[in-house]
Amino acid sequence: MLKKWAAMLLCLIAAVNLSACSNNQGSTPVATTAAEESSTTESSAEQTSAAEESKIKVTVTFDAMKEFVVAVGKDKVDISTVIPAGTEAHDFEPKAQDLAGISDAKVFVYNGLGMEGWVEEALSAVNNTDLIVVEASKGADVIERETASEDHEEDEDHEEEAGHEEDGEDEDGHSHGKYDPHLWLSLKGAQTEVKNITAALAQADPDNKEYYVQNCNDYISQLESLYNEYIGKFQSAEKKTFVTGHAAFGYLCRDFGLEQNSVRDIFADGEPSAQQLAQLVEYCRENNVTTIFAEEMVSPAVSQTLANEVGAAVETVYTIESAQDDMTYLERMESNLSKIYDSLTGNS
Repeated sequence: MLKKWAAMLLCLIAAVNLSACSNNQGSTPVATTAAEESSTTESSAEQTSAAEESKIKVTVTFDAMKEFVVAVGKDKVDISTVIPAGTEAHDFEPKAQDLAGISDAKVFVYNGLGMEGWVEEALSAVNNTDLIVVEASKGADVIERETASEDHEEDEDHEEEAGHEEDGEDEDGHSHGKYDPHLWLSLKGAQTEVKNITAALAQADPDNKEYYVQNCNDYISQLESLYNEYIGKFQSAEKKTFVTGHAAFGYLCRDFGLEQNSVRDIFADGEPSAQQLAQLVEYCRENNVTTIFAEEMVSPAVSQTLANEVGAAVETVYTIESAQDDMTYLERMESNLSKIYDSLTGNS
């Protein structure tokens, strides 16, 4: 009997040991799975890194150009901006560190029309021979500055004086072109710029040309939709004129049959004379102007002075030279159009 119980005990011990071995063998795949998961994570990270590296490196001068590149390139572009946020683009003079992004970029996008007078010299300095350069305003129906001919006449009268050799060069030596550069503030002008950017991205990345063209067409449809939303409104408005602190909305006015009267000229240079300010005060009173538009990038002090003089409110509008309020180009343009329309119809 004892031998029988001993035999049964040995069988039980053997069964327990067998079960333990079985459990240990079952744990091996768990360790393997963890290793596999680690390997998968590393592989995923490598794929993400490769995807980032495959993006087209695009350098732009200021925010509106970035908005257009994003609209067309979406997740296939890696964008850097030359002009720092919060900097007045008209007055910007780049330093060596500001141009670093252009050196290794595949595509460089600038507005043109004298907006970035430093571009030619900068491109020579970076010596990126493979760079695709995009003048976004190329081929547009541009507006000549009202003061351009006056500048030219002054130059003729002062040929013996040094400096001011180029059209529109201001007292600080900033050289401006003969055209109004604010094409991007026109929904029609924006279409020209987007098309030029699309062509450049397709040249840089021909395998994805259809992708860029489709995005371009979709974005132009959105621009057209916003234009169509407001063209009827502005046509039916009795008043057609508004007052701004900076004459940046000439192309927008052409789009919608409006007229701007401004405190400062196209390039936001200098302060108005006492006579000019008096004329603006008279104009505002005669036309019952209730809103003076200002922008964050240009000091609103003179606009506020004018508004106080005529009992008007000051409203901020976007020139889209810097990113503001976490809003897209289309959202900021819609805000501009809405505020201008309300000022014309007495709803502001």
